[in-house]
Amino acid sequence: MRSIAAKQAASIDEFMRLPDDEPTGRVGRVVIVSDSVPERNGVGAYYQDLTDQLAEQCDQVGFLCPDGRRKLLKIPLPGDPTQKIWFPSYREYSDTMRRMQPECIIAATPGPFGLLGAYFARRLSIPLVVGFHTHFSGVTDQYSNAFLRTFSRFYFNVADWVMFRYGDLVLGNSEAMVELALSLGAKRAEVMGTLLPVTSLNKPTTPLRDTVSHVLFAGRLAPEKRVQWIIDAAEARPDVTFTLAGDGPLGDDVAAAAARLPNLNWLGWVGRSELLDAMDVADLLVLPSVVESFGTVALEAMARQRLVLVTPTCGIVEWPDLVSQLFVLGDGETVADAIRRIAALSVEQRQQTARNASTAARALNANSIRHWLSLLETDDADAD
Repeated sequence: MRSIAAKQAASIDEFMRLPDDEPTGRVGRVVIVSDSVPERNGVGAYYQDLTDQLAEQCDQVGFLCPDGRRKLLKIPLPGDPTQKIWFPSYREYSDTMRRMQPECIIAATPGPFGLLGAYFARRLSIPLVVGFHTHFSGVTDQYSNAFLRTFSRFYFNVADWVMFRYGDLVLGNSEAMVELALSLGAKRAEVMGTLLPVTSLNKPTTPLRDTVSHVLFAGRLAPEKRVQWIIDAAEARPDVTFTLAGDGPLGDDVAAAAARLPNLNWLGWVGRSELLDAMDVADLLVLPSVVESFGTVALEAMARQRLVLVTPTCGIVEWPDLVSQLFVLGDGETVADAIRRIAALSVEQRQQTARNASTAARALNANSIRHWLSLLETDDADAD
């Protein structure tokens, strides 16, 4: 079995100090497995972006995930029927592994796709890299139904134990996630950086406007996202247009608010190209989450030269080069108050912050893909 390179990036500071030289070894055949449908959430988007960027530099990269087209068995996610748990085709899995003969499997999630990926890594005696983006056991605390809360916590505790037990390396996108992974039994855990979509990297940015008059929220309409805070801000600031993109268990509440408030628009779920357009129209993206291991949509907005407002509990604030170019909600501060604070800055200050944010986001993407390639590289002599 070839091993995963040891880069010793257990903290963000260590990650940022990793050598910026290009990998010198061969990056061979990699299979990525994920339970998230691409574009449906941040995890699905991350591994679609990773697939796209690795494809240019790997011998071969495969991506096994639900895509909404194949007739796979699925059940609603407990607590959120707008999302599904998909059960993969063992035959498709087996055929892909036989055809690709992977040298490494990257498992993004602890659902059926991810667990089957762990099984195949063990069966083929190849390294397993586990992505730890969300502590699902913690998210289930938001469920109001006690049975769902207990059952989901039990499942995810067991699934995380299996993934960490067999994973050669666990990657988390914040120091808190790395520490949590180690406490849950991971043998080795490191920080990983977040990526940007190729379309966002290639599409020219549009300069920030002079006013803060259009605010965007993008994400699941769920309690942990504090969607109500956006609705409250729309009520308090009738002079500002608020747009929400996404769906989830609070969809009915958002629909009712959008029907009542003329300055509140709900797009429903949108694809990434439509989300990119929505970002370019907005002046400020707001992410007021209770639970957010990083906040990929915030990084994407920064790359588009948009102002970003987050809560102190978002993992993105742990990254010094990023937090210095975004805005953080103060203790007791409402979203409406924060919008006033940001709007009170000079046009030059806001535009310079937006430009700096774009530079920092793109630099992180470049460092992140370099890190992935360094972890996955192998000498030709070690290849099968």
